[in-house]
Amino acid sequence: MTVRVVVADDQELVRAGFSMILDAQPDIEVVAEAGDGAEAVAAVREHRPDVLLLDIRMPTMDGIEAAGIVSAETDCRVLMLTTFDLDDYVYDALRAGASGFLLKDVRRDDLVHAVRVVAAGDSLLAPSVTRKLIAEFTSRTVARPVAPPSDRLAVLTVREQETLQMIARGLSNAEIAVEMVLSEHTVKTHVSNVLTKLGLRDRVQAVIAAYETGLTVPGEQL
Repeated sequence: MTVRVVVADDQELVRAGFSMILDAQPDIEVVAEAGDGAEAVAAVREHRPDVLLLDIRMPTMDGIEAAGIVSAETDCRVLMLTTFDLDDYVYDALRAGASGFLLKDVRRDDLVHAVRVVAAGDSLLAPSVTRKLIAEFTSRTVARPVAPPSDRLAVLTVREQETLQMIARGLSNAEIAVEMVLSEHTVKTHVSNVLTKLGLRDRVQAVIAAYETGLTVPGEQL
């Protein structure tokens, strides 16, 4: 199966470089390029790609707005790119529906791997970003009193809530299996149920949901 990709970046050389790397892969095809967010949205609507590689900061329409539109209208997975690992817009981009986040200085092999991972339905964050994302969220909530877990979580079983807490800690399925003394297959089922019941696209949104609902609170061990 070929992964169809749209590459959107306002810097032509960056855009061309990413496109060349991805197009060289036997299982990846770049179907269009875009120079701003509006062009990216139009390209996704026209070509219906599997993945949109999208710069956060672009003219006309920025990557956050574009990601929100694409995520709302299509099943296309959005992989965000930026120059800095503590970009002010990272949290908002992920809230808009992005499934991954990479720095622009990503290595060739890591870029290709990221596209494949996101296309397969998983989420991906550069390692240096994961804790900063959570820290950004907790910094926004620390001034507010912590509410008890939301009624939104009532649809989850106790095991599923425990699974969501561990997802929020950044644990992999294998690590969750060890913590909960379950098979990895059972953990995968729990993760799938959490995403389906809460209407979440991926593990990134699950992390955010865990904080927003009060299941995981600022200051807890990650």
